[in-house]
Amino acid sequence: MKNLLLITLIALTPFTFKAQAGSVITESNNVEASSQCLAFMQHSEKKLHAKEKLDLCKFTAGKAILIVNTASHCGFAPQFTALETIHKAYKDKGLVVIGFPSNDFFQEEDNEKDTADICFVNYGVTFTMLSPVHVFGSEAHPIFKQLADETTAPKWNFYKYLVSADGKTVKHFNSRVKPDSKEFINAVNEIL
Repeated sequence: MKNLLLITLIALTPFTFKAQAGSVITESNNVEASSQCLAFMQHSEKKLHAKEKLDLCKFTAGKAILIVNTASHCGFAPQFTALETIHKAYKDKGLVVIGFPSNDFFQEEDNEKDTADICFVNYGVTFTMLSPVHVFGSEAHPIFKQLADETTAPKWNFYKYLVSADGKTVKHFNSRVKPDSKEFINAVNEIL
């Protein structure tokens, strides 16, 4: 019986060490992945009119980010079309586009379903849209607080923020700068 116990322990010992070594590697990979994530993007947010939450850290790690505060009934809402074009043209080049609907300027739907219909049906948006948030003031979402600290808080809907993958460069563009303008396209290419 003692021999059987001893043989069993010896047989299991290498397996245990391999399992521990494997878990150390996995933890190391997770640390490496999270180190590529910008600190202010360490949030999980609900997708627009969905139950699914998106880990923004994993979603944006190692990529340049275009963050836009949107509003369905704003005069700048046609910019959704150009933002979608940017998304399609640059998603494989390392740019992530994220829209944050907001009613801070009183031009967003009260119902998320209606916001989603305007974005996805009317404008054909396929880039990531999240649930509505506040984008300025004391209730501003932490991402927008950080962007305000780096540049400026949105003064209206469709402020655009380009953030480099390493977070060292943050550029902002007001509502009047169209996403398909030469100025904006040049900035996207520079940040990539």
